[in-house]
Amino acid sequence: MQISLENIKSLREVFTKIPELLKILDGYDNLLTTLIESIDNCIVDSPPPSITEGGIIKGSYNSEVKELRELSGDSKSWIKEFEESEKRSTNINSLKIGFNKVFGYYIEVTNAQKDKVPERYIRKQTLVNGERYITEELKQKESVILTAQERLDELEYKLFVEFRESLIPYINQLQELGNSIAKLDILSGFAYLAQEKDYVKPSIYEMGNMKGLIKITGGRHPIVESINNEEFISNDTYLDFEQSSMAILTGPNMSGKSTYIRQVATIVLLAQIGCFVPAKSMELSLVDRIFTRVGASDDLSRGRSTFMVEMDEAANIVNNATKYSLIVLDEVGRGTSTYDGVSIAWALAEFLVNDLKSRTLFATHYHELLKLSEKIPNRVKNYNVLVEEDLEEGTVIFLRKIVEGGTDRSYGIYVAKMAGLPEKLIKRANEILESFEQEQMFSKENKVRESGILESKEEENIKSTYQYPLFMAKDSEIERDIQNLDLDNLTPMEALTKISEWKKKV
Repeated sequence: MQISLENIKSLREVFTKIPELLKILDGYDNLLTTLIESIDNCIVDSPPPSITEGGIIKGSYNSEVKELRELSGDSKSWIKEFEESEKRSTNINSLKIGFNKVFGYYIEVTNAQKDKVPERYIRKQTLVNGERYITEELKQKESVILTAQERLDELEYKLFVEFRESLIPYINQLQELGNSIAKLDILSGFAYLAQEKDYVKPSIYEMGNMKGLIKITGGRHPIVESINNEEFISNDTYLDFEQSSMAILTGPNMSGKSTYIRQVATIVLLAQIGCFVPAKSMELSLVDRIFTRVGASDDLSRGRSTFMVEMDEAANIVNNATKYSLIVLDEVGRGTSTYDGVSIAWALAEFLVNDLKSRTLFATHYHELLKLSEKIPNRVKNYNVLVEEDLEEGTVIFLRKIVEGGTDRSYGIYVAKMAGLPEKLIKRANEILESFEQEQMFSKENKVRESGILESKEEENIKSTYQYPLFMAKDSEIERDIQNLDLDNLTPMEALTKISEWKKKV
């Protein structure tokens, strides 16, 4: 504690050029001086970890402690002299004096030297390789030594408790000082971070002002960019209450969707705790809370599956978020069947936009959600992560850049290939994927119904005309046309005419 208090005094030198921060330490000089002197007078420079076994109070602080410590110290030299004296008188060179808490002090002699033991030695303990003895002289000295040490330990503990209680009147000031030092610590940490990582000062507006604007130019993830050896690709963000309250983000696995939406939440948090942010510029209308639904975890000990945990998190958001909240959703509905999942994700997105009106970032592999921007064009915007695909090599480069617009490719099979799944398995997965993609889930025949249509009695009796096809085994009309083409005799004009016909059919 003394060292800590002395270091606090030296902080004044550190913050001399920053008077605003230096004011935080004002009014504590007398407290620091008093406490440092008190500790220095009472407590030894290197106190032991235990406060009940002595060695903690300075001899100069209390005369009785000094006397008992000298007596205890003299005993050690006396024991050493007594051992040397016994070796000479008995001619037993291996003789030694020992001590333990059960038997006290003893003289130990090996079995090979037992014939030299004098009659004045009293047997105390038998060992496998020797015997332990005591003498009248050693017993008397033991009583003096142990009594002195016991008294010294008790006295030091008593004095320490009294000293500790004498500091109680300073507790409130010490707590205030601790809070001041913590404030200095966090502010200096923010300053160091801003300087070292090229952070910028955000423009902050009152909650709801500037139409709920969250505008980040060139934003970066503060943690990922610190641990990644590659150059971090920065991205922009724009959310507000009127033009873009929800951003639906699609794109490949491994492309950086999760990093992006979490980076936005982290930047907002940094700005609201008073730190500069990793971006080129930022404008922020304050949020009341940040809600997240990310990752996949279960709570099996309480009987909750991964999907149940996911739904609990979603329920917490819709039941507690407000218009002024920032919501980050990293996949919703992935823990159940495809149709259940996409239906929940769609309904949740509609609820957040139409009912809560919260600013939301929604990363998803449900490409069907992109149609929300057509249904609610003034509130929902689509974004995707750019990729560069080499068809000849069969490779994909993730560019990590967020651009406006949606995508219907996830490249999950490519990621599976990167992970090392067998080539046979990858080939079969691609075959199955092609079968699935022959018919989109929400085609013109299978479009999403408007909200409230199920409330009609008439609709309850309609047989399922919304069954989504999984595999299309038959060739389409266009595919049959292509198979029947005579390419050797096809003129350029005929080819263009055919393409025009197919385009109309599509």
